[in-house]
Amino acid sequence: MPVTFEGPLADRGAWQLANDSCSVAMAMDAIGTRSTMLVLREALYGTTRFDDFVRRTHSTDAIVAARLKLLTELGVLVKEPYREPGVRTRFEYHLTDRGKDLLPVVFGLMQWGNAHLQADDGPFRLSDRATGEPVVITATTASGKTVALDDVVLTANGDWAEQDH
Repeated sequence: MPVTFEGPLADRGAWQLANDSCSVAMAMDAIGTRSTMLVLREALYGTTRFDDFVRRTHSTDAIVAARLKLLTELGVLVKEPYREPGVRTRFEYHLTDRGKDLLPVVFGLMQWGNAHLQADDGPFRLSDRATGEPVVITATTASGKTVALDDVVLTANGDWAEQDH
């Protein structure tokens, strides 16, 4: 069973969310390309330098440059100068808090791919450094309770709840 709609959303035929105000559509417009997700994956893995992003994502210089520029403009990465002796100033890219908030998105995709697209649970798994316990990306409440899809309720937020759709 899918999520349940409540309040003004209960009658699915009475409203429609335009893509320009849909958070899922906006997120996909911002970071929804394969190459962007691979750059994000690498940033979460600790990659910081341009040449390493190119090598590790198997992308061209132009694609990586465009994705790093986009992610910097979105505030997902911050660009910081560094200079090695005898070499011109270059830049490293580091995750911001906004970028770190994408961890469940990227690792959720990895978890799904491991479970449904790999023959042997995939090449990597996530675990807690302190306990070694597997890390599982799930839907949880603010207090940490795991919530099944059947138990999720979608309600209108703020002004949207009062508008005529």
